[in-house]
Amino acid sequence: MRLRQAVVAEFLGSALLLATVVGSGIMGERLASGNVAIALLANTLATGAGLVALIATFINISGAHFNPLVTLAEVCLGKLRWKHAGAYIAAQAVGAIAGVIAAHGMFNLPLIETSHHVRTGLSQWWSEVVASFGLLTVILNVAKRRIEFIPAAVGGYITAAYWFTASTSFANPTVAIARSLTDTFAGIRPVDAPGFIVSELVGGALAVLLFRWMEQAHVLPGTTAATDHKADATAGAARQHDEPAKQTDEA
Repeated sequence: MRLRQAVVAEFLGSALLLATVVGSGIMGERLASGNVAIALLANTLATGAGLVALIATFINISGAHFNPLVTLAEVCLGKLRWKHAGAYIAAQAVGAIAGVIAAHGMFNLPLIETSHHVRTGLSQWWSEVVASFGLLTVILNVAKRRIEFIPAAVGGYITAAYWFTASTSFANPTVAIARSLTDTFAGIRPVDAPGFIVSELVGGALAVLLFRWMEQAHVLPGTTAATDHKADATAGAARQHDEPAKQTDEA
């Protein structure tokens, strides 16, 4: 697939993802009558379901990253060139902001607002390290062995991470930036966003290091023929996953 189509897919996927996150947060808060748990549940279910649909839609066009952490991991693993990664990340950032604007427009709010939602402190930053580490670990390992499960795996992980992390699992630098522009349920103060972004990068880097170590240890002395056959089968799935990036590199 040409780089142009891949970049458009990253823009659209990121925009629709943020429209889902912010829009469902607004709707949930309005309908929950002050019950934060109900609002968070609505936000969670909409985001998880939206991720499944969006990844399934765009995975064969761009790889359905929608997240600089995924794009940078692909670069570190030699699956995407730096010059193409820059285009991906720019599309993700612009798309995420466009998604916030779209959500505000649907709910008759100012198109851009500065968030006043406080999200800071060691527990929040550690939550983002854990959330990002878990997300990248899921993506890299599922993509390597069972690519067809990626939409459900990512949607399921984020649905769970909304509830088991104190930060509600942003796990995405462009999401943190875009959500600083909405003073709604999903928002984060602009001053708090850098702490989230650094934490997310740390978590993503740890996941890549773990994945590399696990791959190096994948073939052990005394491996049986059956294991070798299984490795060949999983390598075929990996090649299918790598195809969008390879096609992009040919642009």
